[in-house]
Amino acid sequence: MKRPTISDIAERAGVSTGLVSYALNGSGRVAESTRAKILAVADEMGWRPSAAARGLAVAKAQAIGLVLARSASTLGVEPFFMKFIAGLEGELSTRRVALLLQVVEDHEAALEAVRAWWAEQRIDGVIVTDLWTTDARVSALETLRVPAVLVGPPRPDSGLPAVWSDDAAAITETIEYLVGLGHRRIARVAGHSVFEHTRVRTAAFQAAARRHGLPYAPVLDTDYTVEAGAKATEELLSVSQALRPTAIVYDNDVMALSGIATARRLEVPVPQQLSIVAGDDSQLCEMVFPPLTALSRDIQDYGAASARTLLALIEGTGPGSVQSATAHLVVRGSTAAAA
Repeated sequence: MKRPTISDIAERAGVSTGLVSYALNGSGRVAESTRAKILAVADEMGWRPSAAARGLAVAKAQAIGLVLARSASTLGVEPFFMKFIAGLEGELSTRRVALLLQVVEDHEAALEAVRAWWAEQRIDGVIVTDLWTTDARVSALETLRVPAVLVGPPRPDSGLPAVWSDDAAAITETIEYLVGLGHRRIARVAGHSVFEHTRVRTAAFQAAARRHGLPYAPVLDTDYTVEAGAKATEELLSVSQALRPTAIVYDNDVMALSGIATARRLEVPVPQQLSIVAGDDSQLCEMVFPPLTALSRDIQDYGAASARTLLALIEGTGPGSVQSATAHLVVRGSTAAAA
């Protein structure tokens, strides 16, 4: 069935196309009775505004970009990004704004993709994730004048708004909990060391370890994968009993799951001899035995907040940086008092 046009509405309503255009756009001097008649006819015919035409009229693409500098294989098993993207889509769909997604290998390719989208007028703004401590994308986006929202703490070197949660507080709560259970040898299996959120979490972990006088608090950097989690766990557990950690905190749930499997293979029972905490909380954490103690937060809301902040920035009403809720510890069966 052919989509109804303004001309079709004008013909049925017995008015000019110009009058229909004024009535539908809420502009021009149109008598209220005439406007009501035209709107009723438009509704009866199932007319809806064209997103493409509206985009041309306001010089907007009606789309935002998200370029993830991660391995595509990692994303396939990483619940965080699936929930984050669901949050973005949930907010954007109500505004009839599309999400343009691309997965690339590194930041240089990510920046090149955004440059191309912006030059081709395919996006109105961009969400920036996995920020590095020194990140060339930030200054480049400011130079290009691309509306952008940073997913991470506000940066002293940039005026771009950020949507963030207090990673340091979440890690501190975790260490306080484990120390309260009597653990003195606590290890951290982290993500990429170049990421700003990894640096923040590691700094908080090390500060808490010093404050409690922990004799052994190693940090192993990884790439977030199942394989890396298993390798790090084996390295931590394949030492003398005096150095073996009694608790390990992982940066995501995928690595924590591989940690449980590796501990079982090495005949180190969880939680009797090893407590495990996951840095993300997903359904996977409740499907394994024992179920994983995890840092939990509403990741979909995190994505939705990022979308709302970017849309407000594009419209010129940006609220500035927004702090999301801090992750809180959900205690399950993978943690217990130190043996």
